[in-house]
Amino acid sequence: MKIISWNVNGIRAVKQKGFEEFLKKENPDAICLQEIKATKEQAELELENYFQYWNSAEKKGYSGTAIFTKIKPSAVIYGIGIEEHDNEGRVLTLEFEKFYLVNVYTPNSKRGLLRLDYRQKWDKEFLKFLKELETSKPVVFCGDLNVAHKDIDLANPKSNKKNAGFTPEERDGFTNYLENGFVDTFREFNKEPDQYTWWSYMFNARAKNVGWRIDYFCVSKSFLKNVKNSEILPEIFGSDHCPIKIEIKL
Repeated sequence: MKIISWNVNGIRAVKQKGFEEFLKKENPDAICLQEIKATKEQAELELENYFQYWNSAEKKGYSGTAIFTKIKPSAVIYGIGIEEHDNEGRVLTLEFEKFYLVNVYTPNSKRGLLRLDYRQKWDKEFLKFLKELETSKPVVFCGDLNVAHKDIDLANPKSNKKNAGFTPEERDGFTNYLENGFVDTFREFNKEPDQYTWWSYMFNARAKNVGWRIDYFCVSKSFLKNVKNSEILPEIFGSDHCPIKIEIKL
């Protein structure tokens, strides 16, 4: 089973940049999108063979997640059951026979760390949600987690220690996922530096590969044996993020 995750930074924008062609070429069994910034009706996607599930934010043109899947899930969960978090459409979960697939767009702590306190609360409550799912079957969660975990995960760690996405608090939040039984699949297969998933639109950052790895596929430790590969697709344009991909055997 092949699953792709991509922060598209606006589904309507990426549609104009070849999204449907990309989907046909890669032909994943499921694709998880973050920051869709639209409703299903606004996007008007023509997707053959895919069931579509959308969790759009209440605020127009903001946040939101979607999953398109060839395999019909047995259940769909919108949000994590906490109203404070769920009005931004940040989590969408599909239940399959062997595992849960959780698509997440983690809140950004914002410039000046205006939302860091909220972000720390989010990390704790999202982890609690994952662990509750895990009591019945393994979990695969993916998306834009808005954190570079280690120095290797961004081009300029020293100058970003106090910036959103690389604060000790956010990094500790990600460490907490790992300490509670989840595995960062990309690092299981690739220990090399200079592997990023997001680049600023400023200063020609992508051409220079001055980026951050903030998009992840994480799995329950018990499910790691099912993971065949986990990779980044930096050659795919259309957003300030590139897609990431995992292949699993069931």
